[in-house]
Parts: sequence; C-alpha cells; structure tokens
Amino acid sequence: MGDLDAFDCIAEQLDYPMFVVGAAADDEADACLVGFTSQCSIEPPRFTVFLSKANRTYEIARRASTLIVHRVRSEQHDVAEHFGATTAHDSPGKLASWPWSAGPDGAPVIRGCDWFAGRIEAQFDVGDHVAFVLSPFGGRCEPGHQLGFQAARDIEAGRPAD
Repeated sequence: MGDLDAFDCIAEQLDYPMFVVGAAADDEADACLVGFTSQCSIEPPRFTVFLSKANRTYEIARRASTLIVHRVRSEQHDVAEHFGATTAHDSPGKLASWPWSAGPDGAPVIRGCDWFAGRIEAQFDVGDHVAFVLSPFGGRCEPGHQLGFQAARDIEAGRPAD
C-alpha cells in the first residue's frame, strides 16, 4: 500500500454529517454545503466548520463575525443539492432562489432547517480549507435524522476545492 492508500480507503467510506453554512458581511451573504465539521470542545462548547478556500461563502466568512450552521436532515437532499451543486461565483442568485431570512449578524438562516449560530472565535489555515472555530448560541432544532456524506455523494460540487 502507498503512503495514503489506507487513509484514502477509510476517508471515502466515512459518513460525515452534511451541513449548510451561511455567512454575511459587508452587505453580502452566501451559504454552501459543508461536509467537514466537528464539535471540538465540551466546556466551553465549540464547533469547527472547515470552508473551502475556493468557495464564495469562505470569502464572506473571512470578514464575518458569526456563521449559521444548518443541519441537513435525511429528507432534505434538495437543500444539500442546491447549496452544494451551485456556486455563487457563477450564479449569484443562489440565496435569491431559496427561502431564507437574516439571522444573527445578518447571516442567512435557511427556512425549514435546524440551525445554530456560532460566533467566530478563531480561524486558521489547514490546507485547501480554513477552520472556523465557533462558539454556538441560539437556533432551532427538531428531532430528525441527519443527511450523511454517503447519501449526498451524487451531488456534483458547484466549485470543487482547488
């Protein structure tokens, strides 16, 4: 086996939970599908979102103070597809064609999704993505099953990571 063969084999079988992350800054707003996330502290509670540097949401998030993290439920494949297969670089109407409202600090809250807001505590480069460490607050949640990466594999990325 090559140096990364085992890692590649394991990583392609993981079933990461899928989220849509929204950001707003300087009168701009966007949201994108995200597969790399994790709770990273219990006390104080912290959650990390990894945004691709190639994504317009990342460009806005760099200037934002709050991100909105939406849990995509298993029956919301259409939400994942919309925010994962379209890119605001090519289609600025991504949010215009989906119902949402302004949440904390103007960040978009996608209608019908469970969500929490997260104050950005830190951000750091991890390669082709940047980690945003969030301090969660507010939101809404109802019982339901999470959409996982394996169920979303059919979505062709609107803008692949460079």
